[in-house]
Amino acid sequence: MASLQRLPAAAVTALLFLWVFSCEHVEASIDFANMTALQKHAEFFDRNKDGIITASEIFEGFVAIGCDAEFARATAASLSAGLGPITSPVDAPLPHLSIYVEYVHRAMHGSDTGAYDAKGRFVPEKFEEIFTKHAKMSPDALTSMEVQEMILANRDPLDPQSWSASEREWGLIYKLASDKQGFLHKDSVRGIYDGSVFYKLEGQRTSSRSDM
Repeated sequence: MASLQRLPAAAVTALLFLWVFSCEHVEASIDFANMTALQKHAEFFDRNKDGIITASEIFEGFVAIGCDAEFARATAASLSAGLGPITSPVDAPLPHLSIYVEYVHRAMHGSDTGAYDAKGRFVPEKFEEIFTKHAKMSPDALTSMEVQEMILANRDPLDPQSWSASEREWGLIYKLASDKQGFLHKDSVRGIYDGSVFYKLEGQRTSSRSDM
């Protein structure tokens, strides 16, 4: 998965300031009919579906799935700063703080499950290994302890900088998508890889607000 990194509050403010005053309309090349699983994962945050994910769209996306505004704001700035330069084409407007869906595979980090290949395509065999290796209490779901076991098992000892990214990603996934009994079900985990679980979470949040 693409890396989640946190930045100090001052850096968050500065980066958002830069983003606001560097915006201009650009076009991205993305074949929405033939996206990889990773592109679909990222595409949820492309709120206007133009192939380019801005900091404000990341913020909106995280709020939509149930994150608080402070976390969403810090994460938006951090992801824009960390992944924008990596995924931006050379002719993109400076300061390269937007994430381009077409090139999101460039932002992949180590210590992951291997369920994406190097191009961001879904690898079913590696996905199934998540459950055959780590789902002990239920064959089609993970407990909090089993998620932690999986994270530790996938750590690359030669790439310690990637460890925290996996911890933060899976911690957020478990918090948002596990059920009341503490199980993170297989269909939810599958939905993480193609982004469909994000739409489900957004729909649940919208529905709960309308019922109030």
